[in-house]
Amino acid sequence: MPMTLVDAKNATATSAAKATFRVLPRMTKHEIKEYLTKLYGLPVARVNTMNYMGKRKRATGKRKVITYKYRDYKKAIVTFDDSVQDLGLGVRIPEIEQPEDEEL
Repeated sequence: MPMTLVDAKNATATSAAKATFRVLPRMTKHEIKEYLTKLYGLPVARVNTMNYMGKRKRATGKRKVITYKYRDYKKAIVTFDDSVQDLGLGVRIPEIEQPEDEEL
């Protein structure tokens, strides 16, 4: 699980396209940029990262109280170059879709 896509926003007239990934805590900004450019050929302009501590939970039983913790993770917000306008999310292809009105 090197990277998991969490959210993506297409480019607008005033802002560039952005994507949010959940990455391993040990990955650096440079590694994230290299990963996206070499594997997927995406032009990355900037990478911002945030570290998150995993939540601590407590489960109570009849005789014991067990405490556990979720994994720590890092969130990376990647801003793409101006050449990327559409990230391809939510694209509808009219040739594939069948309108419901035609069946009646």
